[in-house]
Amino acid sequence: MTDRLAVLAALADAHRLALVDALADGDLAPGELGARTGMASSLLAHHLRVLEDAGVVRRRRSDADRRRSYLALAWSPLVEAALSRPAGEAAARPDRVVFTCTANSARSQMAAAMLAAARIVPVASAGTDPAPRIHPLALDELDRRGLAPAALAPAALDEVRDAGDLVVAVCDLAYEDCGGDLHWSVPDPAAEGTTRAFAAAFDALEPRVRRLAASLASST
Repeated sequence: MTDRLAVLAALADAHRLALVDALADGDLAPGELGARTGMASSLLAHHLRVLEDAGVVRRRRSDADRRRSYLALAWSPLVEAALSRPAGEAAARPDRVVFTCTANSARSQMAAAMLAAARIVPVASAGTDPAPRIHPLALDELDRRGLAPAALAPAALDEVRDAGDLVVAVCDLAYEDCGGDLHWSVPDPAAEGTTRAFAAAFDALEPRVRRLAASLASST
């Protein structure tokens, strides 16, 4: 009850709701979030502290450049219920969504499989330094969730990326090296190499993919 009250209290402010909405589509560095919302740095710091203390927003160091940090939503039913609907009614639907990570063996493969199952737009995935095969634990996790991979093997981003793609970088290294239209700062489960880590990565990706799917479904 205390945790729920803390979350509700943190969300009961227009400025903080604007921050939560801004982080709903992708993870942002503090400076990016300030630029997105137009909020002064002192006001931004205050509201972020409230959101972090309530467990609504989390901050993590970049896996690539440890001097950088990214802010991300701590997804929960309460947080999802507080979000504005995905803005997509006037947006053009991309030709394809491409998920990227470093090896294209885990995170980007799982995200691609989730979105491909929705059958809204064509989906692909790629890596900045592709591995020789999809990680076995990623395949196990997809099978456990009733999903099939969208590709048979990892692919190179340079060979996959094309004009008209919406590129979603699901790791910091791929984002900081090659950019992307959206960035989801998800730790690499292969670093730990356990079933638990792959399940956690799937759980971190799932609400983000669900929101992206809703936005794509409402786009034209």
